[in-house]
Amino acid sequence: MTNERTAGPDGAWDELFSAVYEGRDDTVVTLLRSGVPAEATDQDGQSALYAAAVSDEPGVVRLLLAAGADPERASGPDGGDLPLCGAACGGHTEVVLALLAAGARPDRREAYGFTALAWAVGQGHTDTVDALLAHGADPDLPGPGGGAPDGEPPLVTAARRGSPSTVRALLRHGAGAREEALAEALRWSAPEAVEHELHAELLPMAGGGDETVVRRIEEDGGVTVVVETLKDGAPIASLERQTGHGAIATVLEESLDIRTPFDELAGRALRCAVPDRDGWLEPVAALWRRGDEESLRAALAWCASDDPARRAFAADVLARLGAADAADGDRPFAAQALPALRELSAGARTPELIGACVTALGEQGETAVLPEILRHAAHPDARIRRRVAVALAALVPGDHEEGVAALTVLSTDIDNAVRERATTALAGTGADTPAVREALAARLTDPVRVTAAEAARGLAARRDPRAVDALARMLADGSLTGRARESATTAVRGLPDAAVRRRLEGLLPRGR
Repeated sequence: MTNERTAGPDGAWDELFSAVYEGRDDTVVTLLRSGVPAEATDQDGQSALYAAAVSDEPGVVRLLLAAGADPERASGPDGGDLPLCGAACGGHTEVVLALLAAGARPDRREAYGFTALAWAVGQGHTDTVDALLAHGADPDLPGPGGGAPDGEPPLVTAARRGSPSTVRALLRHGAGAREEALAEALRWSAPEAVEHELHAELLPMAGGGDETVVRRIEEDGGVTVVVETLKDGAPIASLERQTGHGAIATVLEESLDIRTPFDELAGRALRCAVPDRDGWLEPVAALWRRGDEESLRAALAWCASDDPARRAFAADVLARLGAADAADGDRPFAAQALPALRELSAGARTPELIGACVTALGEQGETAVLPEILRHAAHPDARIRRRVAVALAALVPGDHEEGVAALTVLSTDIDNAVRERATTALAGTGADTPAVREALAARLTDPVRVTAAEAARGLAARRDPRAVDALARMLADGSLTGRARESATTAVRGLPDAAVRRRLEGLLPRGR
């Protein structure tokens, strides 16, 4: 391939690549206007578009595409690197979306048979996987590896990676090879299997290393294990894998209509040992969806265990088994679940069990349990205070003075999540007293934008004029997104003055 770089003015192409790597959009615009081609390449044959894609510079990517860069043009020393694959490997979802919108084909293969989906799945980048699938990527198109002559199905790759969210994304789009993926997930779900296997895989790659270190990073509903070999303190080789294999096995078993015994599901949760992680939540959710008397009896039996973790698991299962059915309001197991939960709560001492009992009692919809929840409102563990705020949101009527007072105090909590949940709950209660209004007004400048927007929503619902100025201030920068934007939009629509409403609606960001 002829290196187009020789055609460029001295230094201009170097300056373009420097601007690309540093995300200097204005400089890129200037250079493109001066005649530097959007298809410029560096001395290694790498295109400016590819460099911007792997550097996660969506603004530069859009500029180059608008200037005529081909989203499908391969580059690199051997001409085998695709911008879409480079972006997908890094999990650069905004770049991926820009390239897809410009015409990049989601299933095109680059060197060694990799597709963008294969890269994203193998790295556990769920948002990128979702974007590719939504734009037509084949959920069953094999990627390289796996020992099969035609390559490995994405679901099997995701199961080995240990990312439950990636597995769920593929299943939502109809991915097959579920039996093979289940076998892979079960192979990795034994305790310490991930770390042991990573050490074994890394050994042949670690020639010359003098030290191995293991890091554990909490992300994606679980833990990612990173094993690195160091030489003179610097990494020379590393491998990583997530540890959501137990959760993945549970998800795949349900998709295959496999009825896994209660004790096996519970055992997976206990191996995870952290109630907020996928490894615990998926077995609990599977038993909720099963919703049968056999699961109820097993959970009730675990309530009598000497192990607090077993009792916490039982409480989490009983939480929904005793709650009302969303379709018809029926509560077939309430008479058995609620007394067991109250007894568990009375004897709870560990944070995990207390938190499970608070959540479970809140799920029952019985205001009679409020005293048992309120006694934990000042617990030193912020995780429990968060659960108390959520439970109170579901149970506290506007005229329950003690419950409203507890939410008012929790809305001043040092923990961001506690404040947000309590403020949201307070905004939604029917209580309208000077104390409630002042508590909401105090949160209008909260550093957490969702909390501030929820406070404004609560004041707007009470026709408090302080909501108007707060909403105008929040919306003025135009960058409000997600739940904060939804709350602010709801607040604006609830204002009684039509003229004020129109003025603030003009500040709302346009929908995409």
